[in-house]
Amino acid sequence: MSLSLDLYALLTLVALALAVLIAAIASVYVRQLERRPTTPISEEIGAARTVIKKVRKREAMSNEELDYARQVVADRASLRAVCIPGALFMLSIFFVFGSLYHLHGATPSERTFLGVLPMLTSTNLAIQLRRSAALRRRLKNASAA
Repeated sequence: MSLSLDLYALLTLVALALAVLIAAIASVYVRQLERRPTTPISEEIGAARTVIKKVRKREAMSNEELDYARQVVADRASLRAVCIPGALFMLSIFFVFGSLYHLHGATPSERTFLGVLPMLTSTNLAIQLRRSAALRRRLKNASAA
């Protein structure tokens, strides 16, 4: 019993340390994105979604849309962008291991596994970021109409 408690304590601390590290990287990345000068197309609501949809369907785009599409895909392809869902994932791991440690060997309850829901959410977000990053190949061949 002592070994499992020590293991959960260690895993909880490691998860917390990684969550803080990954959240710091994500915070710096988001701050850099916020400070970047905006373009007129980026101020429109839903512009990124529209441009990405055009890239996926290989539709014709203006020069401004093409430049914005390249910017959006580059932002989503960055490894630092994956730190955003990664921080949520590590916080979820911290919650699960912390709950298991807190139980002191007792049978886990539903509360313990509530951390799985943010894990699924963060995994979905990371997959969506990777799908957008895969559009780089299509953008290389894209030309403005």
